Amino acid sequence: MRRLGALDHYMNDQHREMVRLAAERCGFSAEFFGSVEAALPFAEQFEVFFGCNCQRVIKAAKNLRWFACAYAGIDPYVEDDAWGNPACLLSNSAGAYGVTIAEHVVMVLLMLLRRMPEYERMRTEQEWRRLSPIRSVQGLRATVAGTGNVGTETAKRLRALGATVRGVRRDKSKGGDPAFEGIFAMEEIDSLLPETDALILCLPGTRETRRVVDRARLALLPQGSYLVNMGRGPAVDPEALLEALQSGHLAGAALDVTDPEPPAPDSPLWTQPNLVLTPHCAGDMALQYTCDRVVEMFVEDLPRYAAGEPLLHGVDRRREY
Repeated sequence: MRRLGALDHYMNDQHREMVRLAAERCGFSAEFFGSVEAALPFAEQFEVFFGCNCQRVIKAAKNLRWFACAYAGIDPYVEDDAWGNPACLLSNSAGAYGVTIAEHVVMVLLMLLRRMPEYERMRTEQEWRRLSPIRSVQGLRATVAGTGNVGTETAKRLRALGATVRGVRRDKSKGGDPAFEGIFAMEEIDSLLPETDALILCLPGTRETRRVVDRARLALLPQGSYLVNMGRGPAVDPEALLEALQSGHLAGAALDVTDPEPPAPDSPLWTQPNLVLTPHCAGDMALQYTCDRVVEMFVEDLPRYAAGEPLLHGVDRRREY
């Protein structure tokens, strides 16, 4: 029988049963592993593998024909030398993380607008003082770079709180969700930045997105604006960002991703007072909805793979998304 391997550290019994039944219907035997180390000895026997942080398995799996990545990001798998079989199909789980990352964006943006980092420092110093002024999401002019699932879910929530939201994407001709007041091409972002109170990055990690926010673009943002990066650390020039935060040009920033990741022990990011720093946890598999959707997406695609049909969640390694 054809062999299907899956890492199951984030699965519950219902998830395993869903995968097992779907595999049986498609002529596969499903085998579950709690770690990469447990799966590695069997790597060459898998035709299909489903999981995350699987670089060592994928490198060793010379007979693998489809790797279903349980994460949305495919950065580790874009080069041929990452694969035991460079002709292997690749899919991801983009679409499963929008809810949890969008909620994280709302959380950190409200923390910045309502000066929560300052209140936290005051608490540790036992200082009892009210800060004024604060700012509101109501009337905020937000620009969301990246209008996929994460960007769209973010726009919906910010719009519901009273912000105006414009979206930036590679190809504006595809349109976008009604939560965006307008969709613009990436080449147009410079014209949007002077009228942006909060720039929110929901971009994948590609060659095109590296340093998309540099010193020049940070300078285009209004005095007292905010930056939130939920996509990939290399999208932002870290030195330019620190300069903008330290000078007060940016009122604050929130980073769930950094370059490098984590920051070096002596990096000023750790102690920058107007920065909210989280350890790449916005899209983690801590939310039950995310885990449910990741498994559902794999189960949706398995019959299509078995029938030789295009995958619903397939990605193009050459385009890096």
